[in-house]
Amino acid sequence: MAHWRDSARNVRFFFIDFRACFPLLLFLLHIRLWTFILALIATIFFATLERYGFTVGVFLRWIRSFIAGPRKFAQPWWKR
Repeated sequence: MAHWRDSARNVRFFFIDFRACFPLLLFLLHIRLWTFILALIATIFFATLERYGFTVGVFLRWIRSFIAGPRKFAQPWWKR
């Protein structure tokens, strides 16, 4: 039985993060080589994110700030 404090933790299927379970479910429902590769890549991707302490939202914001660069403008580009 789980304690109420565990409700804030991410859901896991054994050691796999819950976000990687959807491609695994897809693979189990449609067993093909491409779904296996997709599930394997998704599992590796989410394991890497977890290893570095990122969530998907934090990673997407990090990518956005990496692409945008350090310079921020106060006005939109069409009013400059």
